[in-house]
Amino acid sequence: MKHTIFLFLLISCVTIMAQQTDNPFFQKWDTPFETPPFDKIKTEHFLPAIEKGIKLEKAEIDAIISNPEEPTFENTIAAMEESGEFLSRVTRIFGLLNGANTNPELQAVSRQLTPMLTKHNDDISFNEKLFQRIKKLYDNKESLNLNAEENKVLELRYLGFVRSGANLDAEGKEELRKVNEELSMLGLQFRENHLAETNKVSLVIDNKEDLDGLNEDIIKAAATDAKAKGYDDKWIFTLQKPSWIPFLQYSTKRDLREKLFTEYVNRGNNNDEHDNKEIIAKIASLRVKRGNILGYKCYADFVLERNMAKTPANVYKFLDDLWTPAIKKAKEEVVDMQAIIDKEGGDFKLKPWDWWYYAEKVKKEKYDLDEESLRPYFKMENVLAGAFDVATKLYGIQFVKRDDIVPYHPDVQVYEVLDKDGSHLGVFYGDYFPRDGKRAGAWSSSLRSQSNMDGKFITPINYNVGNFAKPTADKPSLMSLDEVLTLFHELGHGLNSLFANTTYPGARFSARDFVELPSQIMEHWATEPTVLKSYAKHYITGEPIPDELIDKIVKSGHFNQGFVTVEYLAASYLDMDWHTLTDTAVQNTPEFEKAVFDRIGLIPEIESRYQSTNFAHILGGYIAGYYSYMWAEVLDCDAFEAFKESGDLFNQELASKFRKYVLSGAAEGEAMDWYVKFRGREPKIDALLKKRGLD
Repeated sequence: MKHTIFLFLLISCVTIMAQQTDNPFFQKWDTPFETPPFDKIKTEHFLPAIEKGIKLEKAEIDAIISNPEEPTFENTIAAMEESGEFLSRVTRIFGLLNGANTNPELQAVSRQLTPMLTKHNDDISFNEKLFQRIKKLYDNKESLNLNAEENKVLELRYLGFVRSGANLDAEGKEELRKVNEELSMLGLQFRENHLAETNKVSLVIDNKEDLDGLNEDIIKAAATDAKAKGYDDKWIFTLQKPSWIPFLQYSTKRDLREKLFTEYVNRGNNNDEHDNKEIIAKIASLRVKRGNILGYKCYADFVLERNMAKTPANVYKFLDDLWTPAIKKAKEEVVDMQAIIDKEGGDFKLKPWDWWYYAEKVKKEKYDLDEESLRPYFKMENVLAGAFDVATKLYGIQFVKRDDIVPYHPDVQVYEVLDKDGSHLGVFYGDYFPRDGKRAGAWSSSLRSQSNMDGKFITPINYNVGNFAKPTADKPSLMSLDEVLTLFHELGHGLNSLFANTTYPGARFSARDFVELPSQIMEHWATEPTVLKSYAKHYITGEPIPDELIDKIVKSGHFNQGFVTVEYLAASYLDMDWHTLTDTAVQNTPEFEKAVFDRIGLIPEIESRYQSTNFAHILGGYIAGYYSYMWAEVLDCDAFEAFKESGDLFNQELASKFRKYVLSGAAEGEAMDWYVKFRGREPKIDALLKKRGLD
């Protein structure tokens, strides 16, 4: 028996050693700029690597709290900034792959890791000895002779602990632990359901007559998708935007438009294994409880105190001020579309699934502009080059394609980013086409953040992810104007990451309602006529987009803005109402939603941009924060107006100030202070109202 146990232990040790030898996370990466060796990383590597990362960070925290010396910035705050590097590297890579290239195996690992990481984070947040060291420094910060960035890092660390429950008693901490764990698992389940619902085939067409109204490109894309999913000699339309939006814009089959649209808005609301109604209601209830435990009346109070808006009342006032002109504009747009329906002999009232179709007709009638006429000029590679060119003209940087850096998927392209002096600035991954393993939407994040601790400058690694129109057998990816704006938008987030220039990663806290400024301002350059001429070139002839089309784009700039603003604001109200609940009672999700939309007066012709069961934004960084896109739009419109007023879209003085005060991670002051340093004054709402035609 003893021999058997000894043999078992020996085999186990050899197995563990072999796993560690084979596991790339346990090896030094001999890759350009220490980029992840994605060709060597396998699903089975994550769990042991994260287990090791947790142990390492625990040891690092133990070393801080067991230090017999009095706490100093260096031995406590700086030491914390340096801790957890291994774990962060592994979890960031896992987060990227699970979001952009997942599979059942990765999802199974995620279900294992989520409670482990939640417990680990709570263990740190509730570590009384660690908190007391930080609190002692915070209470005596005036005598520490810290510079502006060190003061900011200390303050953010202290507030982070307080807001995570460090001041709670033992009973409160235990209660918060349970809430945090339940929230993390519910959030994971919601996301998995959302991915499954978004990736399903919604509409299968086997009768060619049902393709009436769709152009050749849309039909070919649907056939390509069908073949890839095993539907030979058929056409399919999915709930990915590049698939369902063109169908709603051009299909003459009203019943099929209704089917596709209804399935899109009902994602997570089909009373099946992927239903999210009860999940989102439980999440909202638990967030009320979490807020109460931490001393707040509602969860929005907790979230917003760190944002520019500060209070729910300020957010509601902001939304209300925009709602009035937006709903007025939307009702005018309904009249225009209903007039076309009546003129064509349609015996029905406009419904939400009709909006896209008749909006296209209005656009054609008023501006002689067809969305599909623009696509040939928006080849994805040209649009990306155009976005890079704007960044080059503003900041002097260069994007150099690197084929020697391994991507995480064949669709992904990798670039080295060089600063204006030719020095290495960072690495950028671009991933732009939809696939079954990728969640919907577009986003930007980092595999490595910039830092400069102990004189060792670490450069950032950023990635942009999108779900744009896929190439077909005989055509490249041809984008809609909305997709063009999205690409420029995400690159703006990327620049925010690439231009980071602080000593400590923790210094770069940015209020959620400020963080969209760097991304949204890039959208303004995308549609400037001189910029359009530089990148919008016909994919066959190479000819630049004609002035006639540019003129139509400019003149149609206010088109459909009532709809766009109303559907966005409706989702923002929904988010705020969920998070201003003060009762932990689990809501009936459909009844709750109806009450929200009835209260604001949402017209029946428009659906909210998101329903509760597929509102993925409010699972993560946009909790009580979806309003921030519009809040930041006030900033980006006002900021871009500075360039326009200067008479130079690429004004180097303004670009330099924008990089320094907005993009690089200012070390002192609040977000509004940074903006004022760039603009010379606080923002005005005028430019936003003018842009949207709501003035």
